[in-house]
Amino acid sequence: MRRVENKVVIVTGAASGLGAADARLLAEHGAKVVMTDLNEAAGRAIADQIGAQFVRQDVADETGWRDLIAGVLRDHGRLDGLVNNAGVAHIANIETTSTEIWRRTLAVHLDGTFFGCRYAVDAMKATGGGSIVNMSSTAALVGIAEYLAYSAAKGGIRSMTKSIAIHCRAQKNGIRCNSVHPGSISTPMVHAAIEGLTGMKLMEQPDPEALRLKLGIGEPNDVAYMVLYLISDESKHVTGAELVIDNGDTVI
Repeated sequence: MRRVENKVVIVTGAASGLGAADARLLAEHGAKVVMTDLNEAAGRAIADQIGAQFVRQDVADETGWRDLIAGVLRDHGRLDGLVNNAGVAHIANIETTSTEIWRRTLAVHLDGTFFGCRYAVDAMKATGGGSIVNMSSTAALVGIAEYLAYSAAKGGIRSMTKSIAIHCRAQKNGIRCNSVHPGSISTPMVHAAIEGLTGMKLMEQPDPEALRLKLGIGEPNDVAYMVLYLISDESKHVTGAELVIDNGDTVI
């Protein structure tokens, strides 16, 4: 069963990691996927493989969002789903976070998510609604000392999502908005974090898959299937939720 047949969905940060997994699974289930990223070469390569469209985008740029949404409406006539996935993560605590790191991290995560949601709501309400998925993190729930700006940004996404969900429900515009909160997932960002914090290069170990399982690190599709559910009509009664995917790490 193709669960999102003919839905038009934008996925940001789709050239690698969670965004690439989301785009692949959505396309596999029938969505017309528009992938965006700053990494044009990798993004176009994946788009060609899965039959998606690629647009180079800096999510922190508002004009780029206007152009992106206008192009999607011109090419497809509607927007059914948006996955605000693009992100950056710098290892830095309250004493080592520079102003530059702080501002860029918040620009990508908070400005990018705000612009995406703002223009997506305008587009979706004109055609009867849609689903917005904002990629947050377990860092929004517990905080991570060595990821100060990232934790702050992801916490902001969590609250922003709920505000948008409440607004859209009150407006009865058919738009749902939910946040997804992954823990450690096997992506280039997490691999870089492991190396930066411990010096270990996970993918260069003798058996990286066995080590991944031992460390309790999830796979990108563990998140992608949640995104697929939220974009699909199966989740028509789900809005304002924060869905945690961390194998219970934030419970213990």
